[in-house]
Amino acid sequence: MTSSIPWADRLSAGTEATQDDVVRWYRNTRVGKAYVPTMIWGTLQTEAYATVILGQVVDFLGIPNDVPAGVVKRMQRQEVLYDGEHQYDVVLGEQALYTNIGGPEVMRQQIERLVRELGLSSLTLGILPSTARVDLFPVHGFNIYGDSDRAHVELVSSSVDITEHSELDLYSKAFAALSSAASYGDAAEELLREAHTFWTDTPSQE
Repeated sequence: MTSSIPWADRLSAGTEATQDDVVRWYRNTRVGKAYVPTMIWGTLQTEAYATVILGQVVDFLGIPNDVPAGVVKRMQRQEVLYDGEHQYDVVLGEQALYTNIGGPEVMRQQIERLVRELGLSSLTLGILPSTARVDLFPVHGFNIYGDSDRAHVELVSSSVDITEHSELDLYSKAFAALSSAASYGDAAEELLREAHTFWTDTPSQE
């Protein structure tokens, strides 16, 4: 089964209520996987990075501006990384380290956080190099919750939840291909440090 909810409906009251839903999803799901090709996974975003992202959502969709409240909820969602009860396998595209969200200072702080979190026992973090050969055609980002119980995809106009087993099998297969081509450990840290150097050498635009 596939269900789609327009963002205009889901976010009609602002970002806080939806972030509340996401907090519940994460607290109730002990195991998860995520592929995020062009931005930082929400559960690893800094407060400054999340503020920019949610502000862009508000501006783009024309929804009520409750960004500070939404950011608070997004930070609460991240508690699952430290409670010892959850496990996440995440692949970020290398492009995510270079997509300019908020300018050089925000990006430097964000990458510094990723470096710090590489050693978390709850997190397996891979970086998919832009030049990596992947046994899969380029695909959109997605999350898999639980033991392949549900896949979640965010589109420009709506969010989509997928529960059909035959489709979920394809998402699991896609994640396996992406993660097998990703860099982990020291290799991932090197990619992060290269991105940090880039943003350190990039002047802020006033």
